[in-house]
Amino acid sequence: MPINSEQLRTMIVRPVLAALDLPASDVAENLLLGTAAHESHLGDYIKQVGGGPAMGIYQMEPATLDDCYVNYLDYSSRAALKAKVDAFLGPQPAATDGAPDKAAQLASNLAYATAMCRIRYYRAPGALPSDPNDLNSLAAYWKQYYNTPLGAGTVEQFIADYNRYLG
Repeated sequence: MPINSEQLRTMIVRPVLAALDLPASDVAENLLLGTAAHESHLGDYIKQVGGGPAMGIYQMEPATLDDCYVNYLDYSSRAALKAKVDAFLGPQPAATDGAPDKAAQLASNLAYATAMCRIRYYRAPGALPSDPNDLNSLAAYWKQYYNTPLGAGTVEQFIADYNRYLG
């Protein structure tokens, strides 16, 4: 059973984006919701089907999560943004050292997963689409920067899932 899209939008995505205070929030909001609609059928799956490593409603892989930290958030010039992202981490699940298990929280913590999905897109070299309602542009952006050109997903699948789960 998918997550109610309006509740996800108003109770998770919108507040997380506001807390991160990154540009183009209307476009980012629809892009993140579209990503969740396509990647997990809006929460039907929190672990990648077929045994892959992707987790959460955005189906982010632990390697992508790690890359977002090592090659972006861990730079001292981004300490304030990293603090905003890490503020969404909960104490559980925790790793063996007692620190939050960030990869596990992609599946269990909607706010943290949303923040990390936004960071993934924020790092992309291309500007976000200008129109938050242009599904073709949102889908093309997702394909280029989230699924990647070598990924199995298609623009057409993204649009179909967006329409199916988000109306």
